[in-house]
Amino acid sequence: PKRSKVQKVAHHPALPYSELTDFVALVRAQDGAAARALELLILTASRTNEVIASTWQEFDLSTGVWTIPAERMKMGKEHRVPLSPRAIEIVKAQEAVRQNDYVFPGARYGKPLSNMAMLELLKRMGRTDITVHGFRSTFRDWAGETTHYPREVCEAALAHGIKDKAEAAYAR
Repeated sequence: PKRSKVQKVAHHPALPYSELTDFVALVRAQDGAAARALELLILTASRTNEVIASTWQEFDLSTGVWTIPAERMKMGKEHRVPLSPRAIEIVKAQEAVRQNDYVFPGARYGKPLSNMAMLELLKRMGRTDITVHGFRSTFRDWAGETTHYPREVCEAALAHGIKDKAEAAYAR
């Protein structure tokens, strides 16, 4: 049986999109790589590992595109993410602390930021009611409720695959 039939599915607690503007202002007031990584994650609707393991070579700031290679994506397919002006600004600002190939370097030399760094930031901010992964749900709720983009476009922005095999065969 499907996992959801055997075990209750627990969704990642997410911030309502109506609170996002104020929340991002609070994140911008925080110092450190975790705050910058979290803001980039929110702006790009990316997963934690996609952001913390991002490398300088993946970003083309002249065209404003972040290309995440297939081997770093959950679905195993390259994902191209358009960057907003603020996202480009965040990446450019990380140049000042550049230590290695990672845009968000970790405490240990040659390693990326810890996968717990953004969650710990949320805890320091007193936001134990939400999760980092929940911002993807915040994005999806916003896109579905306030824009006219087709469902397929919203799902593609999240790098979600098509579960229906017949539909996936025709979606090239």
